[in-house]
Amino acid sequence: MSQTLTTDVVAPRDRLGYWVDGICSTYVDLECEAGPGDGFGGSIVNHALPGLDLSVVDSQPQRVMRTRRMISRAENDFIIVSLQTKGRGMVSQDGRDAAMVPGDFAIYDTARPYTLRFGEAFEEIVLKLNGSRLRSLVSGCDQLTATTISGQSGAGRLMGSMVRALKEEAEDLPPATAASMVSGLVNVLVGGLQSLSSDPARDHSSLQAYHLARIKRCIDERKRDPTLTIEGVAAEMGLSSSHLHRLFATESQSPAQYLWSCRLQACERELLDPRRAKASVSEIAFDWGFNDAAHFSRAFKDRYGQSPRAWRKQTLAASGR
Repeated sequence: MSQTLTTDVVAPRDRLGYWVDGICSTYVDLECEAGPGDGFGGSIVNHALPGLDLSVVDSQPQRVMRTRRMISRAENDFIIVSLQTKGRGMVSQDGRDAAMVPGDFAIYDTARPYTLRFGEAFEEIVLKLNGSRLRSLVSGCDQLTATTISGQSGAGRLMGSMVRALKEEAEDLPPATAASMVSGLVNVLVGGLQSLSSDPARDHSSLQAYHLARIKRCIDERKRDPTLTIEGVAAEMGLSSSHLHRLFATESQSPAQYLWSCRLQACERELLDPRRAKASVSEIAFDWGFNDAAHFSRAFKDRYGQSPRAWRKQTLAASGR
């Protein structure tokens, strides 16, 4: 589902107030000051996708602030990723400043104060993600806010391509395809954020990285098997269970959490697949290795904030299917 907000529909004197209401309803409660000069205006095109909202902001210079007072009243929790596509911007949070030119990313956390500054007309693509979900995937996420992620190479460049592709196709994607693209995008984002960490403990040796890749591939290939255990994976890899757990010590998830995450992502995609429209939630869960419907429902709600049945119904309704 897509929605467009533009200040063109109101008189010039009312545009800033209209804009503030619009950014608050699209993101979180915010304050906004227009930059110097006359003729303030802007637009937001927002696409609600499975697992994230993607919006395109095109506006005049401004300063946007998230204050402690606003946070104290909030019931929501998001992490926002901003891709600068035109003009220059700056994100300030946690004592850091991230200057962005077109192609660069930065993230900020709505649970703590931040300021956005745009000294010239600008455009950006904004991703709004579930905060608790992203923190579960990236350890030390609060140390990565207001840090510039270059879009010129590596994960930043790949993510930029994926974000732009998702923006172009967002309105026409079937829910299952959208869920798959969102899942892939989140995985690339997580990889990019992990690479920013300056924690020496994250510097795996080549051998450690090799073993981790093998373990994750094994889990991903066998996630449908309800009898799969982490001990069984260790045995298959020729490793002790304790060694396998040590390899995951600097990851954001334990081995068991990684397995549940793989299964949940597969269930997420299939719940929206029109080919499985007649399959019950429990059938899909059991097809992907869960052997307890109640456990699956709790795990799904912990990650997505809703029961799988409610999430499926709401997401399909939002897409008009």
